[in-house]
Amino acid sequence: MVESPKMIANLLPVTVRDVSVIANQKTILRDINLEIACGTRTVILGANGAGKSTLLRVLHGLVKPSSGVATSVRGAPLGDVQLRAHDAMLFQRPVMLRTSAFNNVLYATQHLSPTKRNGDGEPQAVWEALRAVGLEGIADRPARVLSGGEQQRIAFARALVRRPEVLYLDEPTASLDPRSARQIEDCIQCAASSGVTIVMSTHHLALAKRVAESIIFLHEGRITEATPAQVFFLQPQSTEGREFLYGEAI
Repeated sequence: MVESPKMIANLLPVTVRDVSVIANQKTILRDINLEIACGTRTVILGANGAGKSTLLRVLHGLVKPSSGVATSVRGAPLGDVQLRAHDAMLFQRPVMLRTSAFNNVLYATQHLSPTKRNGDGEPQAVWEALRAVGLEGIADRPARVLSGGEQQRIAFARALVRRPEVLYLDEPTASLDPRSARQIEDCIQCAASSGVTIVMSTHHLALAKRVAESIIFLHEGRITEATPAQVFFLQPQSTEGREFLYGEAI
């Protein structure tokens, strides 16, 4: 596993206060308040359209709040370009460059902050990232001919080579077969064990139960529960949470 940086936190904890997001005259998120602490594993749950992806994009700095504030440990807004050097995001459908798997991962090193760049050591970091996701054996193959599961692992390696403080994952196992999904889960668990903070959205409750320390449950853009995972899965406190778990169990 690519080691996480041993340095004073540049990003975490992340604090979100009274954040709402409005797009095309529709409220996507409403009055969101939360904190992401260093070294935690948080899973965001909710039905389709609840606002999970938008919340991840706010945390990653891709979406600017319509109201409220989302800041890093030093008080800088999460959209600050310098903060983007300290986190990474894995999307549901990763985009592969028209080049080899190795070069897809190497490309991510071009956007590292000066304190993380290793010069001639960067190719070695790429090999370490590929080895962490089990794909060093196909490094020379064109990334776009790989299977969906392999492409997702290449995207995971691109995230790891950035040495992020926090890794955001938006439905990382969606549309993957069970074997590929388990390989991605192994990558997530390995990253978490190395100290990377995990924030993930998913519809897979079994995955959430295995990964999460805490649950954020969204309903129609609002947080109706923010609680330890064990509490949520045993006895959700909100009507929406209970209905969600009941519907998934049918």
